[in-house]
Amino acid sequence: TVCVENCPVAKVEPRFPGPKQAGPDAQRFRLDGEKSVDEWVRYCSQCRRCQVACPYGVEVADIILKAQLKYSREHVSPLSSHIFANAYHLAKISSTLAPVVNRAMSSRLTGAALKLLGVADTPRLPGFCFMTMERGLRRKGTGRKVVFFHGCHLGFNRPDIGRKARDLLVMSGCRVVLPRQQCCGLPALGNGDLDMARKFALKNSLILTRYIDKGFDVVYACPSCGLTLTRDYPGILDVPGGRKIAENTYNIHEYILPLLRQRLETSGLSSLGSMEMTVAYHVPCHLRALGIGYPAAKIFEMIEGLVFTVLDDDCCGLAGTYGLKRKNQATSQR
Repeated sequence: TVCVENCPVAKVEPRFPGPKQAGPDAQRFRLDGEKSVDEWVRYCSQCRRCQVACPYGVEVADIILKAQLKYSREHVSPLSSHIFANAYHLAKISSTLAPVVNRAMSSRLTGAALKLLGVADTPRLPGFCFMTMERGLRRKGTGRKVVFFHGCHLGFNRPDIGRKARDLLVMSGCRVVLPRQQCCGLPALGNGDLDMARKFALKNSLILTRYIDKGFDVVYACPSCGLTLTRDYPGILDVPGGRKIAENTYNIHEYILPLLRQRLETSGLSSLGSMEMTVAYHVPCHLRALGIGYPAAKIFEMIEGLVFTVLDDDCCGLAGTYGLKRKNQATSQR
């Protein structure tokens, strides 16, 4: 019951029986050679809250993910799954044609076409930027050597936030490098395309391990990218160098926290500064799944006048590309 109580989908979607039944309980019926018939397994959003909550350490979400991949291999996937599995390639093209694509996406005709393809009309798909992270500065700063794995959203949709994250690392005393990187592979993995996910992972592995061997650390801003790099690369994707990447990859707040503490110690200051503000901090599900605590909250504590509340009880509902599909729209909104 613990995993069911912590499953946001089971609370709002009657067609999903819950992580225990969809995972370990149903596993005994998924015999080799038998065709997968448990369509309801696709309602799992892979938030991994069940896996975090399990007191026995059962990898519930991983069992369900393998069942989802098996189902996708044996059935025709909807067009929306193919679209989102190829999100990286589509985003790369769309950012190159950003002004045209953004205008087209705002039209009713495009909205109707996307709806026919199985894409949800709410929330709206994010706009694209021509000046992507890839088109900006490739190196910046001095100090500890860091490879910044910015991911697709910061790379193509919000490079302004990506550059602020990069500059935060530089201000914390890091030499930041942005190599040409691929999607981490999670959208493909979450949409049933294991082969494509592994292709992304293999390309990234070649790039990242080369930098790690030169003394660089890998830092990510997106918890979902981080979970893929640290858990799925040495796990279900099983790429060469996956274990090395997992052992040298860090969340951005986790990484700068000791650097900021060291700055306070050497400067003799009691805080990073003052900011009269009240903040509600929503904790992403995949940050919980990483098991590194909430390092951003520890940084908040170092800012005088900042009052914050940590909201870690509920999933936001989007779950990456899950909530962008029309078939999941009602579940996501609930």
